[in-house]
Amino acid sequence: MTDKAFSIGEDELQAFIDDRLEGDRRAAVEAHLAAHPELAERIAAERRQRAILRSRLEAKFAEPVPARLRIANLRAARRSFRARSWTSAAAAVALFVAGATAGWFANTIAPAPLAPTPTASVAQGAHAAYRTFVVEVAHPVEVGVQQEAHLLQWLSKRLGRKLAAPDLSPFGYRLMGGRLLPGGNGAAAQLMYDDASGRRLTIYVRATEGKETAFRFQKEGEAATFAWIDQGFGFAVTATATRDELLPIAEAVYRGFEGKS
Repeated sequence: MTDKAFSIGEDELQAFIDDRLEGDRRAAVEAHLAAHPELAERIAAERRQRAILRSRLEAKFAEPVPARLRIANLRAARRSFRARSWTSAAAAVALFVAGATAGWFANTIAPAPLAPTPTASVAQGAHAAYRTFVVEVAHPVEVGVQQEAHLLQWLSKRLGRKLAAPDLSPFGYRLMGGRLLPGGNGAAAQLMYDDASGRRLTIYVRATEGKETAFRFQKEGEAATFAWIDQGFGFAVTATATRDELLPIAEAVYRGFEGKS
């Protein structure tokens, strides 16, 4: 299968990194990487990062399935629901069958779309927060760097995780302050930095579900984001930068947060 017949996008590459591709789709990505050595090198690096993060979270993978998600309990809940409202359930089943049939026919035409990953959701939240506040002149942060200790204590308490402000001075960035934001089903924290030219960078943190361990790169317009998940929290670094400029900063932020809980 040629690149012309099979368009390779960032989501497809991310699925390959996470080992979520099979058959022709995986073969097409492998062929694409073989024809593009620079991209293949990047994907190999991200797969190594995924392996490192996964090794750190193996204990989490070994935890038992919560009782509410066990098959026997799910079946019992379903039987109870049907007993209370058989008519509604029958209508729902009919709609499900119709939808599944249509989906089966559609699947013979094109591959099913990939569901958004937890890391993608974190990246999207970080990008939206960056786009909202990076343009602010009078109030870019809620609590300024002059109250850094109070800021970090406040955000740590609201997120349920000890936060620190990573030192990004080797990259020319200094902390401006931060703010509390809504994020997922709880709170999110945003720390904002700037450099001597006024260019801004944000770090975004929120609790999130999921066991995805790969770094994810996303770019919308001029804003680039690296996002990852570790120990039940999603992290993202966003700035107007190239991928190569942002990657070492994201790695420094990852090391800065590693082990803090």
